[in-house]
Amino acid sequence: MHILRRLLSAVSALNTAWMVVAPAPAAASPAVNYVNSLIQQRADPHISKHDGWYYFTATVPEYDRIILRRAQTIQGLASASETTIWRRKASGYGSGQVWAPELHFIDGKWYIYVALGVANAWNIRTFVFEGTGSNPLTATWLEKGRIKTNWDTFTLDASTFVANGIQYLIWAQGIPDRPDENSSIMIAPLENPWTIRGRAVAISHPTLSWERIGYKVNEGPYVIQRNGKIFLTYSASATDYNYCMGLLTASAGSDLMNPASWSKSQTPIFTSNAKTNQWGPGHNSFVESEDGQSDIMVYHDRGYQHITGDPLNDPNRQTRVQKLYWKDDGTPDFGIPVPEGNTPIRLRSAADGGGYVRYYTGSANPTGTPALADTQFRIASPGLAGGSTISLESTSDPGMFLRRVDGARVQFVKNTTLTTTGMKVSASFNRLPGLTDGEGVTLELSDAKGQYLGLEASGRLVVTPLNGQGAQLKQATFFLE
Repeated sequence: MHILRRLLSAVSALNTAWMVVAPAPAAASPAVNYVNSLIQQRADPHISKHDGWYYFTATVPEYDRIILRRAQTIQGLASASETTIWRRKASGYGSGQVWAPELHFIDGKWYIYVALGVANAWNIRTFVFEGTGSNPLTATWLEKGRIKTNWDTFTLDASTFVANGIQYLIWAQGIPDRPDENSSIMIAPLENPWTIRGRAVAISHPTLSWERIGYKVNEGPYVIQRNGKIFLTYSASATDYNYCMGLLTASAGSDLMNPASWSKSQTPIFTSNAKTNQWGPGHNSFVESEDGQSDIMVYHDRGYQHITGDPLNDPNRQTRVQKLYWKDDGTPDFGIPVPEGNTPIRLRSAADGGGYVRYYTGSANPTGTPALADTQFRIASPGLAGGSTISLESTSDPGMFLRRVDGARVQFVKNTTLTTTGMKVSASFNRLPGLTDGEGVTLELSDAKGQYLGLEASGRLVVTPLNGQGAQLKQATFFLE
């Protein structure tokens, strides 16, 4: 693919913002439209999709019950009524912590995997509940009991997936011969949804520095399968702002019970971000978008960094969702925890060669492949000028908005500098159907009819009138992804 990277030779000595084309992968999907944070005070979120419905469950701050919601859209879960299908017991397992439930539909029945503790003790194990009925919110639920594993030790965060016709269970567990570590990731095939077959094996230990901050933890495993690979995400370190996500990868046809089949990313793949003010992201799951064309990552974090006391006593972990993107090599690109508000989009040019518009400030030609977040933008609606306008805000540098500064030149500027009506208007656009494809969009300057955001042959983004030629019309048409 030909990538336009050559900038105009005459550049401003000032901090001019350039927007140049970045490579577009072969596989693309339409933009999604959600609003973060999706649900307040719900941690360890799990969303599943079944028969046209989305089902949500999560840890509640009181740690005393299992809740379910359902809606026909992901966004609809935010306002959906909540049903409690199980409450804390008076004694024994289930009288203490009630953590990280997951809802799965297996062989015609519903199953919930959940970690249950004993009151006034650090004694937590994984249990299974079976639900009979088409709707899990009204199903009849039966406690199937504790999942017996290799050792009677601390276990939690069970999840399940199918690969090569085999149903597997994955979970976190303390290993007796690794007493200085809190938990490792385990895997075993299932005889039935509440019984593992044979002995489980550990496929990841918290051996890297970023997995051992506060606590030495690998937990919250979850699988997504794409492109001939099995990608297993997990969470690491203490549940404060150090909480982050790691990634294990195996070939789809490999022996998943062989630890050597799994390779571990040596750096975290999803971490706190000071600019977006999102802290401690982790314990994720994945679900398909409503149209089935995008993968959505579901996770929790907090909207502030510092916590007084034990992070587990802080109630404000929030459920968030954002689109998962895929690189040309078939691996996932998690990006960063996006800012609050509308989920961001990417703008792919309809011009020959395609490519994504990227955020950049500086007077020199940007080099290298941009980070995903630099190609993501929040559509502020209404825009800074109000009414039916929109504005484009950087995802990697929130508060920076695209604005025409003079003539054809556009630049990113801080919203706090847009103090007059005229400045706000210059950072606002009319969103129109794509000039060459109605599935795309064209952005017209809100105070100058017929002046459009367009991509020059040089790769620079400008505001320009159009002469009606096909190539130029393509340069002013963008697809949202």
